[in-house]
Amino acid sequence: MRKQIAAANWKMNLTYQQGEQLLDTILEANIELNEHQQAVFAIPFPYLIMANTKLAGKKNYAASAQNCSDKVSGAITGEVSVEMLRSIDIKYCVLGHSERREYFSEFNQALAHKVALCLEYGITPIFCCGESLSIREVGAQEGFVEAQLKESLFHFSDEEIRKIVIAYEPIWAIGTGKTASTEQAQEMHAHIRSLLRSKYSAETADTIPILYGGSVKGGNAKELFSCPDVDGGLVGGASLIPADFITIMKSLK
Repeated sequence: MRKQIAAANWKMNLTYQQGEQLLDTILEANIELNEHQQAVFAIPFPYLIMANTKLAGKKNYAASAQNCSDKVSGAITGEVSVEMLRSIDIKYCVLGHSERREYFSEFNQALAHKVALCLEYGITPIFCCGESLSIREVGAQEGFVEAQLKESLFHFSDEEIRKIVIAYEPIWAIGTGKTASTEQAQEMHAHIRSLLRSKYSAETADTIPILYGGSVKGGNAKELFSCPDVDGGLVGGASLIPADFITIMKSLK
């Protein structure tokens, strides 16, 4: 079975102490994940070492950065490199989240560089793609997501693409209270997998986890994750609520 992932995205929330308490509460639930399941906590940079310390020894639990620089090093004040992340043993990095694209004008080519650096340093990229409401309303969502994947990912080899996690986030369903129906989620996830299959082998396409990232909550996770091509979720607001995220973790296939 493909890896099934519950990925928490704390975004720019919580103090250090609140983050510690949130992680402690989740870990106290003692959820034992199966071999094919993974819990990932994408948290602010200042908390990564703390999270790694708490998650040490927990099977299939890992900390993730929310972003990285597209440069290895240099005079780039305020940025964090993949080399820095690797030096503190970070295993995952979220790239191309819709908020990074919208607020920081991240574009597909720059994201391609970030993905390449993560792969070079042994960090698993969680690559985000997805369409806005205006694109969805005119029925152009499939072509839009296809362009994102082609420009950022499809130059990688078969071996490299297998090391990437894809997260589909319908932007119109993030923080709005709206959620794509299970049919809409499965439809786009199946489309993404068909694009992977047309570029790579069917075996490779069936290996890559594709997460859903649009207002996943404890109440809808099981239904969303039941879709054959949905391999878990990239969870925003609900990841800050221990009971909700615990339920989401338990909902993995």
